[in-house]
Amino acid sequence: MSAVSDRLPAFPWDKLEPYKKTAAAHPDGIVDLSVGTPVDPVPEHIRKALIDAADSPGYPTVWGTPELRDALTRWVEHRLNAREVTHRHVLPVVGSKELVAWLPTQLGLGPGDQVAYPRLAYPTYEVGARLARADHVAYDDPTELDPSRLKLLWLNSPSNPTGRVLPKEELTRIVAWAREHGVLVFSDECYLELGWEADPVSVLHPDVNGGSYDGIVAVHSLSKRSNLAGYRAAFLAGDPAVLGPLLEIRKHGGMMTPAPTQAAVVAALGDDEHVRVQRERYAARRTALRDALLAHGFRIEHSEASLYLWATRDESCWDTVAHLADHGILVAPGDFYGPAGAHFVRVALTATDERVRAAVNRLTA
Repeated sequence: MSAVSDRLPAFPWDKLEPYKKTAAAHPDGIVDLSVGTPVDPVPEHIRKALIDAADSPGYPTVWGTPELRDALTRWVEHRLNAREVTHRHVLPVVGSKELVAWLPTQLGLGPGDQVAYPRLAYPTYEVGARLARADHVAYDDPTELDPSRLKLLWLNSPSNPTGRVLPKEELTRIVAWAREHGVLVFSDECYLELGWEADPVSVLHPDVNGGSYDGIVAVHSLSKRSNLAGYRAAFLAGDPAVLGPLLEIRKHGGMMTPAPTQAAVVAALGDDEHVRVQRERYAARRTALRDALLAHGFRIEHSEASLYLWATRDESCWDTVAHLADHGILVAPGDFYGPAGAHFVRVALTATDERVRAAVNRLTA
C-alpha cells in the first residue's frame, strides 16, 4: 500500500486544521468558506425521485437506465447546444472526482506518458497522473506544450479555483491544436451553470468542435447546480470511441451509480427552475462577499464564474488565511492549487445566508 500512497502529495487540507481551530474560537462561531460544499437543501422533487427509487434491490448498470441516458442526451443538447447526441455519447460516473483521479489509469497511461492541466488547478488532476505513474505538467497555454508525449489534456472552464472562463475562440484554438497532434482533451465543465460576468461555453458546442466529437469529452456534475454533492452524481459526454472503452473498463471495476441516484439525476436534469433559484442564492452571496472583501482591502482577479472568489492582499496566502481566521473566517490558501497561487486565497460562496452575513459584518466592521 505504501508504494501507492508514496506517489501522492500530502493531503493539503490537513494543513488548514490549526487555522480552522482559530476561526472556530470566534465568539460568533466559524464562517467556513474553504471547501466548496453545498449547504442548501436538495430540491424536494429530486429527493422524492430518490425516495421513490429506494426499493432497488438489484444491481444498477454502469451505463445507467435508458431513462437516465435519455435525460443526459436531452440536457447536453438543450443546455450545451450539442448536436446529434446519442446514448453512445454519454456515460454516468460516480461523482466527478472519482473520474478525474482514475481517468489516466483507465486510459492505460503510465510511465513516459504525460498529463497536462492548468497552472492553477484542482489538485486531483495531478493526483490522477501520479496514480497512473504518468508524468504531469502544468501549463499557461496548452498549445505551447511539447505534444510528443502528451496523452491527456485537461481543460477547466470555468476554473476552479480562479473562476476564469475560456472564451469560445480560445477553446476552438486549443481543440484544433489537440486534434492536430492526436492529444485527447477532457474538459472539466462542472461549474458551467454558474457564469456571472461571462457565459461559459462547452467544448461540445459545434462552434468549438466543428460538429465533431472526435478526441473530446466534457465532464459535468450535479453537485453544484443541484446541491447533489452527497449523491455522487456526474457524467461524461463526447467521443464514443473514448467512452465505449471506458464503459467496458468501468463495468469490470463495478463503478456503478446507485439506482436511486440515477433516478434523482433524471429528475434534476429535467428541471431548470431549481437551478435558477440556486443561482440567485449564489449570486446574492457573491455580491455580498465580493463587496466586503474589496472594502477590506482585497483585490479580486477573474472570478467571472464558478463558486469562488479569487482574492489577494498581495501577501503570502498563509498570512491571509491567518488574518481571516482571526476574524473567524476560514478560506483556502491559493497554493493548494499550484505555486502560482501563493499570494491568493480562494473564498467559497457555499455558506448559508446567515453565515455570509456574519462574514460580511466582520470584514466591514
